[in-house]
Amino acid sequence: MGWLFLKVLLVGVSFSGFLYPLVDFHTSGKAEDRKPNFVIILADDMGWGDLGANWAETKDTANLDEMASQGMRFVDFHAAASTCSPSRASLLTGRLGLRNGVTHNFAVSSVGGLPLNETTLAEVLQQAGYVTGMIGKWHLGHHGSYHPNFRGFDYYFGIPYSHDMGCTDSPGYNYPPCPACPQRDGPCSRLKRDCYSDLALPLYENLNIVEQPVNLSSLAQKYAEKATQFIQHASASGRPFLLYVGLAHMHVPLPATQPPADPQGRKPYLASLQEMDRLVGRLKDKVDRTVKENTFLWFTGDNGPWDQKCELAGSVGPFIGSWQTHQGGSPAKQTTEGGRVPALAYWPGRIPANVTSAALLSVLDIFPTVVALAGASLPQGRHFDGLDVSEVLLGRSQTGHRVLFHPNSGAAGQYGALQTVRLRQYKAFYITGGARACDGRVGPEQRHEPPLIFNLEDDAGEGAPLPRGGAQYQAVLPEVRQALADILHDVAGDNVSRADYTQDPSVIPCCDPAQAACRCHVEE
Repeated sequence: MGWLFLKVLLVGVSFSGFLYPLVDFHTSGKAEDRKPNFVIILADDMGWGDLGANWAETKDTANLDEMASQGMRFVDFHAAASTCSPSRASLLTGRLGLRNGVTHNFAVSSVGGLPLNETTLAEVLQQAGYVTGMIGKWHLGHHGSYHPNFRGFDYYFGIPYSHDMGCTDSPGYNYPPCPACPQRDGPCSRLKRDCYSDLALPLYENLNIVEQPVNLSSLAQKYAEKATQFIQHASASGRPFLLYVGLAHMHVPLPATQPPADPQGRKPYLASLQEMDRLVGRLKDKVDRTVKENTFLWFTGDNGPWDQKCELAGSVGPFIGSWQTHQGGSPAKQTTEGGRVPALAYWPGRIPANVTSAALLSVLDIFPTVVALAGASLPQGRHFDGLDVSEVLLGRSQTGHRVLFHPNSGAAGQYGALQTVRLRQYKAFYITGGARACDGRVGPEQRHEPPLIFNLEDDAGEGAPLPRGGAQYQAVLPEVRQALADILHDVAGDNVSRADYTQDPSVIPCCDPAQAACRCHVEE
């Protein structure tokens, strides 16, 4: 345990007015030999239709729309899973949950996290000489060696899991509403469904809880400050850097900030969308002022909107999943559909401006692409589901995936199972149902053998599956079956990890067990 104690001492040392690890910010290389910097921004529960550049009905993402006009926009970009932990695990490993072991969400009391034998993107770049930072939501294990500081990130500032997994003093907008944290000791008040009424949401800086409960209304501002400070320090040093920002937006609860006066009565979701857009704009401005020519900024989402949150959920745009919706329930978050998500790439002088790409891409591609652009090497002894899509990003190709697989992540079917296949413009469902809609209905779990197949080129809303007896269906079905058989055979021969989903109340983050809801605040 000596190494762990030493790292605890080294991580979180006060530096220039805010906490930083003891990172060597000096470089010995020449400026012209510098490797590119990477800023990866992951929005939470944002819908494809929430991006104005995607959907004309949206008018609240001016900064993101400007980034789209200055870079590349992807219209067929997909999450690797449809809930938080699996999606983040796939981003950081380039591997589906069946390989990396993370098939569903970790809990507040989870002992484990992303398996320790999985290599993260941060670890790869750290070994390649990068300084690495993570701001925002982690949700891949907070106890012991699963903490971000032990998974390749030199610096961490954020919350350990989703911000609805703990109470706050200003609960914000949720459906159903949740109560505020208790101010004094008393009987537990776990009366609200889906609410953590007696456990406060913690905010970490490196290994230390600096605020519990966190103030959601000021969280976006804090994230922006810490992220811009990290960019400033790294860019001033000349060392290449990786900054991964896991936003709280657009997950509920939405912060209870008062939107400016609006004669049309702006709804909380749109006000929160504007706040997120301003945060992203601030990070892009910082990049433009400091390391514009040598920094690749990638913005995308972790999964589709959480439909059961009604007016507090985002827009899927035209991809409404009509067939599933008419069965009762939702086709978005938690279903076998991983979720088509907004995605933008920005790198002036390298990525062509104002280009729309229809290549079939995935969050899985971030890992191998960044590794390749950094001149690093992929970890040995394991298979990857993502592709190096550098040629697409640099405008030299429109070829993405031929096939993608959408794992079950909390609705019908078994966690992690690959029972939805995207093959070119076709999508085949072996199972549907299981996700709650806004009206409270849950579509029945239905297994389909042979599968339902939709032609998205003619039917983006998935209203009517192809007739099983038709020539088009019969031509596509063998390809779907072979693609699914091939990946299952590949996984069977791969170095597969298993996540520890054990729970123990003793690992729940608690700054001061003597106070109600673990309440405390540490002055920075």
